[in-house]
Amino acid sequence: MQKKYLLFAPGPSPIPPKVLLAMAEPIIHHRAPAYIKVLEEVREGLKYLFQTKNEVLIFASSGTGAMEGAVTNTLCAGDKALVVQGGKFGERWANICKGYGVHAKIIHVEWGRAVDPEMIKKALEVEPAIKAVFIQASETSTGVRHPVKEIAGIVKNYENTILIVDAITGIGVFDLPTDKWNLDILVGGSQKALMLPPGLAFAALTDKAWRFIEKSTLPKFYFDFRKELKNIKDNQSAYTPAVSLVIGLREVLRMIKEEGLEHVFARTARMAKATREAMKALGLQLFAPDSPSDAVTAVVAPQGIDGQKVVKVLREKHNITIAGGQDQAKGKIFRIAHFGYMDTYDIVTAVAAVELALKELGHPVELGKGVKAALEVLS
Repeated sequence: MQKKYLLFAPGPSPIPPKVLLAMAEPIIHHRAPAYIKVLEEVREGLKYLFQTKNEVLIFASSGTGAMEGAVTNTLCAGDKALVVQGGKFGERWANICKGYGVHAKIIHVEWGRAVDPEMIKKALEVEPAIKAVFIQASETSTGVRHPVKEIAGIVKNYENTILIVDAITGIGVFDLPTDKWNLDILVGGSQKALMLPPGLAFAALTDKAWRFIEKSTLPKFYFDFRKELKNIKDNQSAYTPAVSLVIGLREVLRMIKEEGLEHVFARTARMAKATREAMKALGLQLFAPDSPSDAVTAVVAPQGIDGQKVVKVLREKHNITIAGGQDQAKGKIFRIAHFGYMDTYDIVTAVAAVELALKELGHPVELGKGVKAALEVLS
């Protein structure tokens, strides 16, 4: 019998059956009244999710599209930016800036560590002309959560500087109140905690960020935030939307609202803690021990074992997908996600699978020890 396929990677993530069924319904036209009704509900749901009074923009793209738009809609060629670079996706912010002639000053952070907000504060004191600070809420490649609340508290004191946050593996995972914390631009993606296939990107903006957009001179066409804002207020999109994904998003937002954001965050935090405690019970080290993200746990592979082999054994022998390390962390770590459409028994399964894979690779494992530690947290 074919083994069930189980997905524990930090995106794409599992999709609830009711969402799949909604997306499987016959397609509707994106300018028809039926779609307008869908988008009306989605608009309000996104405001609830992002915790903002302003519109949340929707694009048919990966999250990187909204990241690019966050640069091109707020800055000008020659502007200075500050980029926190402590993982693969921090590097992406720097590369986007470079591609559009924005001078990015890099704050290098050791992979597996969070940035010290004092570094941001000092950098802005030295160069108050910096127009934007770029950071990840959750650095997916390392399992680190950066202190964006504290950083936002620093940036808000600079009238001519905005904070732009990649929350692609943060939104729907832990608390990120856009307006309350002054997170000037918050970027999201569909394939993480929003429990959808890849293909939608989101951008929530504060009033301060919208003022920057009025002065931006960088080229933009598809990812034109002003154009998209004008259309979404009329329950439309500037260009053809990903209709089926938006219909699925309506179901997801209903599920999140029914559970309640605070309960979503608490459930995710509990699963994250259970995973971390399980790995420690197995004698393994966490790659981000001091500032772990509740989105994904990065685990240091045991000495003498290639982290990619753990991923390979789970995929080829057990039909289970987790993630390996990227770039400088490749072979050194493996990563287990715990957000979105996951529950207690998914975490137990993931932990048990890691135990088996390590044993099959020759690492001395006391089977059940990690599972026991996870259950103690989950119960």
